Amino acid sequence: QPQNQVRPEGSVPQKKTKDISYRLGLRRALFGKRKQLSDYALVCGMFGIIIMVVETELSRAFYSKESTYSYTLKSLISVSTAFLLGLILMYHAREIQLFMVDNGADDWRIAMTLERILFIALELVVCAIHPIPGQYVFSWTARLAFNYTSSPSDDDFDIILSVPMFLRLYLIGRVMLLHSKLFTDASSRSIGALNKINFNTRFVMKTLMTICPGTVLLVFSVSCWIIAAWIVRICERYHDTQEVTSTFLGAMWLVSITFLSIGYGDMVPHTYCGKGVCLLTGIMGAGCTALVVAVVARKSELTRAEKHVHNFMMDTQLLKKIKNTAANVLQETWLIYKNTKLVKKIDHATVRHHQRKFLQAIHQLRRVKMEQRKLTDQANTVADVAKTQNMMYDLVSELQHRSSELDRRVVVLEEKLDSLLLDMQSLPVVLSQEITKLHKDFLDDLAGRVHFLSSSYSAECCSAPAKQLCPEFTPIDTTYS
Repeated sequence: QPQNQVRPEGSVPQKKTKDISYRLGLRRALFGKRKQLSDYALVCGMFGIIIMVVETELSRAFYSKESTYSYTLKSLISVSTAFLLGLILMYHAREIQLFMVDNGADDWRIAMTLERILFIALELVVCAIHPIPGQYVFSWTARLAFNYTSSPSDDDFDIILSVPMFLRLYLIGRVMLLHSKLFTDASSRSIGALNKINFNTRFVMKTLMTICPGTVLLVFSVSCWIIAAWIVRICERYHDTQEVTSTFLGAMWLVSITFLSIGYGDMVPHTYCGKGVCLLTGIMGAGCTALVVAVVARKSELTRAEKHVHNFMMDTQLLKKIKNTAANVLQETWLIYKNTKLVKKIDHATVRHHQRKFLQAIHQLRRVKMEQRKLTDQANTVADVAKTQNMMYDLVSELQHRSSELDRRVVVLEEKLDSLLLDMQSLPVVLSQEITKLHKDFLDDLAGRVHFLSSSYSAECCSAPAKQLCPEFTPIDTTYS
């Protein structure tokens, strides 16, 4: 465009429009790349965990830690861990690029806050832990549970490095967040931003607990059950001479009775590792039990429609009871009057019987009215309050609309009154001009008529005979000035 060309009012500069569209496209591309990196990181993490479990089981039953098979499997774990660390670094690089695009920053070091640096370092440390190739042992002395004797043994150092690998399962929450429709939908994110909602893993888990609480609790409980049982088996296999908790089924039984807070006492862990896992299992079991109770209680509640139907039926029954008790009161009143006023001889036993029934009917009427009042109070639930609030909001909106319409009409009426006042003020001048014009026209017409009459009269009087009769007559001057 030429420099002297005038841009229309309200138009957006072309460079600014291109910059906004470029940033939106870049942001969409970064979102897609971040999702792919998160998926690849989860695949690498799960692959390392599976290979670790396979290597641990095979090295215990078929070969030693110094065999070629063990070196090969541990090398695969190391390679997958290296890929995982690289994917995590690339993921956080995309996070920093998104931060720069969203905030219009030019330098990536602006996004590197202390909190972000510590979080990245912690994530790298957690994902870097894995069993390294080779055989490394350490001396571990445990005290047996029932006879309290010491049980020294040389345990593999891989136990300390294998158990923390399950911490990589946090990547599942990240993948669930990035694949959630609430996170990927632009309209949902806009509504959340207006309501100051932070779309994170916690929000996604709350949403899943609201939609399908039973499925979430079942998957979480079974997963924790299997992982805890395998960890207990690995920790106890060097000190369980009777093979009670070192078998997978025995470990699952121990974890299940601990998870359910039963604790029969037939199986107990010997090592501090197994005791710690059982302690965490008991804590998670208590939490899951509380969640199950809450979910069952919520599922057992009546829905809003069912509550309305129930309240309607109870109200109908109470109305019938009120009518019956009121009729009983009137009936006993009439019978008391009849047996005291309309009989010759009063039977006091009959009168006392009807008086007793009269008092019972009054108390029953009061009790039924109290039940009706309680039912009315229970019917005013939060949903009904919200419905009333919505109705009041609609009513206030309608009143505001009518008020604005009334204000507009008042403004139009004021404008018309102002114009009418101006016309009234100019009315005397217009009337005077019109009266002057009419007066002038009237005088001109009158002068013309007088001139015509005088001309006619002079013509008749000044004829020949008339001139002889009145020779000294002269015409009247009718000129009007």
